[in-house]
Amino acid sequence: MLPSVDFCGLRVNRLIVGANPFGGFSHQSKARNAEMIDFHTLEQIHETWSRAESAGINTMITNNETPRVMHAVNTYLSGGGALQWIAQVNNRSKPMMADSVEEVVEMGCKALYFHGAKVDRLYAEQDEKTLREWVGHAKSCGVIVGVAAHAPQAHLWVNSLDVVDFHAVPFFNCGSLHEGLGIKFKLRDMAPAVECIRAIEKPCIGYKIMGAGRIDPYMAFEYAFDQIKPTDVVNVGMHRGDKDDMVEENVGLAEEILLRS
Repeated sequence: MLPSVDFCGLRVNRLIVGANPFGGFSHQSKARNAEMIDFHTLEQIHETWSRAESAGINTMITNNETPRVMHAVNTYLSGGGALQWIAQVNNRSKPMMADSVEEVVEMGCKALYFHGAKVDRLYAEQDEKTLREWVGHAKSCGVIVGVAAHAPQAHLWVNSLDVVDFHAVPFFNCGSLHEGLGIKFKLRDMAPAVECIRAIEKPCIGYKIMGAGRIDPYMAFEYAFDQIKPTDVVNVGMHRGDKDDMVEENVGLAEEILLRS
């Protein structure tokens, strides 16, 4: 059985199913993006979540920026889907961040966190006021609230303010994607990332643990679970277009590594 932790009051398995493949965010190439989008019809997205449920996963993460993925979330949850939803929130399609927060809360998210590029900018500008406004409004809606950010320094800044419930920390500092500098995955980013996770007492979600498909899954899971805190979890996108039983395989790897001691 896949182990779980108390994640800010939610019971969350240590492996969460992510959604970058659903929206075609491969972080590899335009051709790869298109392949992922073509594969992930509404039915295929729902199938991935159904198989995650059956394999023992109880939580999913998606962003709020891809309309067809948001439609998939809405139809899944309204149809009785059992996975808990943690929403990554941006306001690129909304006038205000509060509008995006209210949308995902109304749809049924159990927790949310603000997009890394947004938090990176707040850190660069040392804009504590806006961060507190976003977090305060989200908490007033009755959900658990966290942040993503691409650089450890941004997370440590937010942590010093003691305003959020959890952090979503990438193993690779790929903020370069949002700065228009291209796709940059450097192995040297991994050690500072896990040091950051261990320095933050609050629960953390580790993501991009495989470097968007660049690292062997077993090695990635082993490194991640060996390095993060026992109260932390990982978020992994699973593209069944590559391997139909990828969900079940990932759960099996995570169980083997977590239960071997």
